[in-house]
Amino acid sequence: MAGSKLDTIDRHILAELQADGRMTNVELAKRVGISAPPCLRRVRTLEEAGYITGYHAQIDARELGFEVQVFAMVRLHSQAETDLSAFEARARAWPLVRECHMLNGEIDFILKCVAPDLSTFQRFLTGELTAADNVASVKTSLVIRCAKDEPGVPFDVLEERLSRSA
Repeated sequence: MAGSKLDTIDRHILAELQADGRMTNVELAKRVGISAPPCLRRVRTLEEAGYITGYHAQIDARELGFEVQVFAMVRLHSQAETDLSAFEARARAWPLVRECHMLNGEIDFILKCVAPDLSTFQRFLTGELTAADNVASVKTSLVIRCAKDEPGVPFDVLEERLSRSA
């Protein structure tokens, strides 16, 4: 299990940074129970090893005028690796697409899209997404409200699992 390569302090550092990536190194060190210099070394090691891939602010899209959020389920004509990669590259280039996940089953990709209004999303849907090479069909679902949006991983589940395997 990948998480077991890290010690308890490293996992605690990751959990604290996931909850608040803006805290100072001094505050982080205090929360995890070590001094600041080794804490900073551990954070840098976690970054270099790829456990920490970035730091982001959570932005309220509605406050910026992005009132529409849509999940688009995309089915492709071909699932050859070159065609899948080409679609992924295209999805990365579309500004309204904020997430793109390849799935197994009847749907090849699910896209999370945001737009300021329905007409902007409709222009994207008809002019770009459904018109893209290899797209067989697109089904969309408009988000009414979000009950939970929690990025990252549940560290309490990881710790419980590790304690059972120890």
